[in-house]
Amino acid sequence: MRIYFSTRELDKRNGKYLSHIAFVDMRKNLRDIIRVSDKTVIPLGGLGCFDEHGIFPMNVVRHNDAIYGYTCGWNRRVSVSVDTAIGLAISTDNGLTFQRMGEGPVLAASLHEPCLVGDGFVKVIGDTFHMWYIFGTGWKKYASDAAPDRTYKIGHAISKDGINWVKEEARQIISDRLGEDESQALPTVIKIAGRYHMFFCYRQSFDFRKNNTRGYRIGHAWSDDLSNWTRDDDHPLLEGSPGEWDSDMQCYPHVFECDGKVYLLYNGNEFGRFGFGLAVLEA
Repeated sequence: MRIYFSTRELDKRNGKYLSHIAFVDMRKNLRDIIRVSDKTVIPLGGLGCFDEHGIFPMNVVRHNDAIYGYTCGWNRRVSVSVDTAIGLAISTDNGLTFQRMGEGPVLAASLHEPCLVGDGFVKVIGDTFHMWYIFGTGWKKYASDAAPDRTYKIGHAISKDGINWVKEEARQIISDRLGEDESQALPTVIKIAGRYHMFFCYRQSFDFRKNNTRGYRIGHAWSDDLSNWTRDDDHPLLEGSPGEWDSDMQCYPHVFECDGKVYLLYNGNEFGRFGFGLAVLEA
């Protein structure tokens, strides 16, 4: 089992962070580590490109004889901290390295999705590529002495080749639980017993970094038609362990099946400062 994850490196030239993609190979018991990659699987983008300063977690899909890697590239801005877009890189060496399709993104800001398009999760169903992703609804200063904070929602796009995408422009497919200022991130979808299930994370859009009650939690929704989604965060419910690495925050999920069991990878406190962990779905 190969797990791709995003790291953080301090850029000594300016004291700011860069994000790179690495991987860990594990035995299928998901306890024993075989190896950890000793270098990034894809270099950062060029000067001024959408992924110049980092690549957040990458979603991989086997397609024909290659592996498609959908990246979430980010770059710094002046008036706000960051913008993101979704890129595509392809591996022909079984996921050891990836080469970009081009220097630009395959999904980015558009007329009604003005910023922060990212977190693409792709699943091929029949002869159609489906992508669930996030799009920003805007930035806002919630206090005069605070930096602007962003809000983003989960959207959906389709493609016939995995490269050219058609969005359901600015259609929020998952309802809010915390009100219009709820931010939703990193959707991931699996089919269980004939029904599609989406796991994602959600939080308040401001005062969430140090206030434990406003930070990320794992959300859940289900659908029978891939179009209409019913939110039900409590079934199944994932809670952190008091005093442990995920006590205050659970975020950035990825759901998958292995040997008949359904697992959820996720990050814990401080957005994953102490690593990522694993949960198994109870029947």
